[in-house]
Amino acid sequence: MLIGTAGHIDHGKTTLVRALTGVDTTHLPEEKARGITIELGYAYAPLEQAPGDAAGAASSLGFIDVPGHERFVPTMLMGAAGIDYALLVVAADDGVMPQTREHLAILHLLGIERGALALSKCDRASPARVAEVEAQITSLLAPTRLAGSPIFALSAVSGIGVDALRTHLHALARSESQRSTDAGFRLVADRRFALAGAGTIITGTVHAGVVHVGDKLLLARPDGFRREVRVRALRVSNRKADSGGPGSRCAVNLSGIDYGEIERGDWLLHPALARATERLDLRLHLLPEASRKLGQWASVTLHHPAGHAMARLALLDDTLEAGGLAPGRSALVQAVLDRPVFACSGDRIVIRDAAGRETLGGGAVLDPFPAARHRRRPARLALLSALEQAEPASRLAAVLASAANGLDLEELTAAHNLPDARWQALLPDARQVSTKMGGRIFSATAWADLGETVLARLTAHHEAFADEPGVERERLRRMCAQQLPPAVFLARLEELLAEGRIARAGSAWHLPSHTVELSAADREKADALLARLQAGAFDPPWVRELAAACTLSETEVRSLLRRIALRGEAFQVVRDLFYARATVAQMCALAVELAAGEDGRIRAADFRDRIGGGRKRAIQILEFFDRVGFTRRVGDGQHRAHVLRGEAPAHDEA
Repeated sequence: MLIGTAGHIDHGKTTLVRALTGVDTTHLPEEKARGITIELGYAYAPLEQAPGDAAGAASSLGFIDVPGHERFVPTMLMGAAGIDYALLVVAADDGVMPQTREHLAILHLLGIERGALALSKCDRASPARVAEVEAQITSLLAPTRLAGSPIFALSAVSGIGVDALRTHLHALARSESQRSTDAGFRLVADRRFALAGAGTIITGTVHAGVVHVGDKLLLARPDGFRREVRVRALRVSNRKADSGGPGSRCAVNLSGIDYGEIERGDWLLHPALARATERLDLRLHLLPEASRKLGQWASVTLHHPAGHAMARLALLDDTLEAGGLAPGRSALVQAVLDRPVFACSGDRIVIRDAAGRETLGGGAVLDPFPAARHRRRPARLALLSALEQAEPASRLAAVLASAANGLDLEELTAAHNLPDARWQALLPDARQVSTKMGGRIFSATAWADLGETVLARLTAHHEAFADEPGVERERLRRMCAQQLPPAVFLARLEELLAEGRIARAGSAWHLPSHTVELSAADREKADALLARLQAGAFDPPWVRELAAACTLSETEVRSLLRRIALRGEAFQVVRDLFYARATVAQMCALAVELAAGEDGRIRAADFRDRIGGGRKRAIQILEFFDRVGFTRRVGDGQHRAHVLRGEAPAHDEA
């Protein structure tokens, strides 16, 4: 169990931790000289297992000692994130002071619901004064999550009352049940150093998941810094261990990185969670004692588990029409950050004014990857309200039900920190589609609706264009679900095809009942055109040249070529330039060969050399490959190139 201290400067937090554990948490010369805490301090006390202890009960009690000075509130916030239990310290002689109130407010905003009050320095106050301050504290705690917490009158110097607090804390720790571990691992590095014979070590509190010796993880910053690392060794609560779970204080010995590359606030996490964001949708609560209301686009400092960022707040609900978020009220907001962060749904945040002098409020992240547009639509607000539900299955079901085009599986994992096995258990009826570009999941209703939309669009098209064999796949995707990735849409079409609900003729998708054949005369003309395209190989004749050679009008040639293109016998690369199917297959094979090079890139100059002709023609063909999903353009100018997408290759269209 991890306990975090809180309270005003010089109220005896560090002295009390030393009395409880025997460890002095101050380590900086300045701290010792000034007698105050500046940096986070850590101490541990072993627990003796008693008969009847819960299975897996804690073997040690951990303390995080935080600074009490107003200037160091950001440090206090970083230390308080992830604690299990709060120990609020108030000196009997001083009573409740400004940082007492601010630290208590922060504990409330961080969602910490369990704690105790240490009424310190009782040997310096009269019994009447002790009773008076105890009454103040009871009143102060009443509107917070810590209402009703036990109060221990004590003196850390003389030892009065310390044993009673120690007994209470040890009993809690022994009965503490383990937090859920079925999530990806997340830890924020609050210290880093190198140890002779061991190498790089970071310390931090485990926010989620479990780390094991031998794990391969990512040491990352949201600005793009990434290092693959391996866990060489672990110490949990200052003891050698094989694993560390949620709430544990861990020292992690890493290989694959030099300690000089690591910064405070870096994340050690599962690679799937290293997805940065600059927007957060939140449920934000403004403290009753906040000095002002927050209007649209108010500037604040947003504190998160790894540090802080400047943010501007967009009000999403009817708070905007009411003129702003008033003290003591809550609202749905979107925080637009000045720098990227890593965040998951459920993370707690605290906001202070832009100057960082006053704590204004806080809340929980609902969606770490929100869209910038349409953020106030009723459906979006309803989804955010659903995300506030405590039960994970209900939250995920609401998210999935709101996504007509399904959800990117990587984004879902990163947003909710849900490994595959976990979301599959929570959403047993969800439909997963796997492609080489990644996975996507749909609700059963959305998947069925997509199929019905395809059938409806094809029916309408056949009625309007009875002489056309069907609709080319990419055009059909734009008609049905333009935002859906091509490979996912293809998977839906192929399932409908396997079920016999649709059919395909070349590149044209159609209903099974719809048939269009070329007349004998048109078939003869089409064959003549195809023969000339095939003879032209990588440099086929243009429409005007075909028209002249076959003594047909350009309009008739163009119409015939488009019809046979829908049948998959040819492909239109640019206006009035068609390639035979066999030639396109050859060019796809050449592109695959070029992509097998060291950097995996296909450059126009190299492709030109393989097919002959000019650079312009090579670019036209590569851009055609981009359009049909066979390749993807990367870079610009002299660095422009194309890479294989691994989906929907052009020569498989027929």
